[in-house]
Amino acid sequence: MADAQIPDKPALEGLETKWDAAWGAQGTYLFDRAAAAERGRGGVFSVDTPPPTASGSLHIGHVFSFTHTDLKVRFERMRGKTVFYPMGWDDNGLPTERRVQNYYGVRCDPSLPYDADFTPPFEGGDNKSSKAADQVPISRRNFIELCERLTVEDEKHFEALFRQLGLSVDWTQTYRTISDDTIRTSQLAFLRNFDRGEAYQAMAPTLWDIDFRSAIAQAELEDRDQPAAYHRVAFHRTDGSGDIHIETTRPELLAACVALVAHPDDERYQASFGTTVRTPLFDVEVPVLAHPLAQQDKGSGIAMICTFGDVTDIIWWRELDLPNRTILGQDGRVIADAPDVITTDAAKAAYAELAGKTVFSAKKRIVELLQESGELIGDPKPFTHPVKFYEKGDRPLEIVSTRQWYIRNGARDTDLRDRLVELGKGMGWHPDFMRVRYENWVGGLTGDWLVSRQRFFGVPIPVWYALDENGERDYERVLTPDLALLPVDPTTDVPAGYTAEQRGVPGGFDGEKDIFDTWATSSLTPQLAGGWERDPELWNLVAPFDLRPQGQDIIRTWLFSTMLRSALEDGRAPWTDAAISGFIVDPDRKKMSKSKGNVVTPADILAQHGTDAVRYWAASSRLGADAAFDPQNPTQVKIGRRLAIKVLNAAKFVLSFPVPEGAEITHAIDASMLATLDQVVRDATRAYEAYDHARALEVTESFFWTFCDDYLELVKERAYNQTDVGQASAALALRTALSTLLRLLAPVLAFAAEESWSWFEEGSVHTASWPEPLGIEGDPAVLSTVSGALIGVRRAKTEAKASQKTPVTRLTLAADPATIAAVQLAEGDLKAVGRIAEIEYAAADTLTVSGVELAPQEV
Repeated sequence: MADAQIPDKPALEGLETKWDAAWGAQGTYLFDRAAAAERGRGGVFSVDTPPPTASGSLHIGHVFSFTHTDLKVRFERMRGKTVFYPMGWDDNGLPTERRVQNYYGVRCDPSLPYDADFTPPFEGGDNKSSKAADQVPISRRNFIELCERLTVEDEKHFEALFRQLGLSVDWTQTYRTISDDTIRTSQLAFLRNFDRGEAYQAMAPTLWDIDFRSAIAQAELEDRDQPAAYHRVAFHRTDGSGDIHIETTRPELLAACVALVAHPDDERYQASFGTTVRTPLFDVEVPVLAHPLAQQDKGSGIAMICTFGDVTDIIWWRELDLPNRTILGQDGRVIADAPDVITTDAAKAAYAELAGKTVFSAKKRIVELLQESGELIGDPKPFTHPVKFYEKGDRPLEIVSTRQWYIRNGARDTDLRDRLVELGKGMGWHPDFMRVRYENWVGGLTGDWLVSRQRFFGVPIPVWYALDENGERDYERVLTPDLALLPVDPTTDVPAGYTAEQRGVPGGFDGEKDIFDTWATSSLTPQLAGGWERDPELWNLVAPFDLRPQGQDIIRTWLFSTMLRSALEDGRAPWTDAAISGFIVDPDRKKMSKSKGNVVTPADILAQHGTDAVRYWAASSRLGADAAFDPQNPTQVKIGRRLAIKVLNAAKFVLSFPVPEGAEITHAIDASMLATLDQVVRDATRAYEAYDHARALEVTESFFWTFCDDYLELVKERAYNQTDVGQASAALALRTALSTLLRLLAPVLAFAAEESWSWFEEGSVHTASWPEPLGIEGDPAVLSTVSGALIGVRRAKTEAKASQKTPVTRLTLAADPATIAAVQLAEGDLKAVGRIAEIEYAAADTLTVSGVELAPQEV
């Protein structure tokens, strides 16, 4: 679009729509596979793009981090790399199911038959209640269809916003984490894990969300401060020698007590170790044991071990080889059947008081019972403490025993753990301190990765189980599919050697109903985007990927799990570099999150200020640094808008000066400006190479304002004057600088730079070559010195309350000899812009302008 009509009044409005359409039509950002194949892996820059969760709306944090990625991508593209920049959508997972439940007013009941004519009771989020009792139960297939419908709509909105943001994504390279290709890839990777012994199943205590009715992995936990109370309870020594008092926050689990435990060095309980006590209310005999995890300074120094009250209970239970007396069901209520060890009528009656109650109600009732029995000592003592939650859940997690699938992650394998740490050390981390967070997570793993979920919308775990003669699953006989048949759904497909009629009957088979945790699929994003085991040529061109960009909060989930899968499958890191963005915080420096209610959606900000302004705000923050955002007064956004508008106006002004054929740089200040710009190019290039986009923007923006405010003003008179022998030099320098500056600013001001470029150059600025230093010999001091002199002249006029157009009959410029010599090299331009008739020079240590005599002003 070279020589396009330059508008009379350039504006930012409408540029997003105009250029998004043009880039799509011209294929500006398409991955050129032929060029990639010709250049080889070294000529490709590939990005493992974060797939946003399609369960609601994007927020300003997405704009922030995705812009950071786009800055690096645009730089590498202009440097000549063939860019592979795909986009994925993370459809499956618990957040999607919750959104569908609330959006349509439904809940899944797998026992129900499919209804081909089902219409949800609500549409568009009209449902005002998210309580399960108010939601219409529907079949699994109906529920999955609604999940599909809503995620597709969400993804359309996401793509529209990302296009408005100007992301230079190749929109032909997209994937969904619930597509057939994705399911095949995820199932194939898991089956390979299984065949190598890296995936296994086990019956074990599991962190459980009672609302989602699903197991939760360690990486998905977060601590939240919750009110609690210590209850001092009396346990009775079986030898009749008195009571032992323990303090517990969970008296409702007394029926699940299997032991008391104290620190082996605690002198208070030395004589009790090896003895037994009887539990209050339930009169069950339990041992008193020693373990170093017991805290002598907490409560009475001795604790009860329940199955299970917290994660420490699991450790004690496992290491002390204790029985399992689980009393909480998967719905978070006390189960109806009391443990077998509760035998007395009084104990059974006490348990019956709790059966069917929620944890909260059971706690209230058991406290009353303990008060009545006299086994509660004193009043409960309130306090606040951190409690484990699923990061997207609303109620504290419980621990129940369930059979789950796991992938070994180094928690119990020191060789694997050491290998994961070494792979992390071999990568580039931006900023580097984020590597320490990764290493701390690897070193702090307490259990293998739990990958199964008891939900519905996700990738099916591709196994069946042979049934014994009683119709019970034989977990030692796991049936797996032929890899060529993937993807499969064990709830509808039939394993080899069986018929559909044998499903669920003795001697037949049963399909796995669980699905994979969403991270078990998202951990394979390089494979999903890069064509692993689907398109070998593509995979070899893009893998290992050059860049993994992401937020710091999912190092423990997405980054670690992807590293693990790559280490197990390929023995290498999945990328060479990881770029970690900081958080967006509100004006009070609190992290923005939906749960806090302080999230800002970007649509209005983009519409009000323009995309380039928002991109500028994001680019101003370094990787790993938190950025404050105040939607009421987005200062950095406003600065970015001013810069983008100035780029358009400066380009229009510069292009008004024709460049004569054969023009050369002949004037010292023109050469000085271009030599200064050469250093800017060097600095910006080094910054982008080091993933420091904020530094690149800083040096470029600083020079741009010097160029506009000083250089342009100094040379415009010469550039206008077609009879001046120096006109060609000024016009050429201006045009050269404009071309360079637009390319330097293009990664940030994607739309303003493209619009300005189209007025005088062919093709897109985003596929133009990144600027290189021109090597023009010039003294940078000339521009900076003359600019300083011009500032002095302007200040004198301002102090005299005179117009800047007021002529100066005489002034004195004092400086050292080198500075005076530099000014004299551009004296003509200084006189022209300042309307100065005569300059006298004097010696001084610093540059000063004095004795300014203004021509009489007309009244």
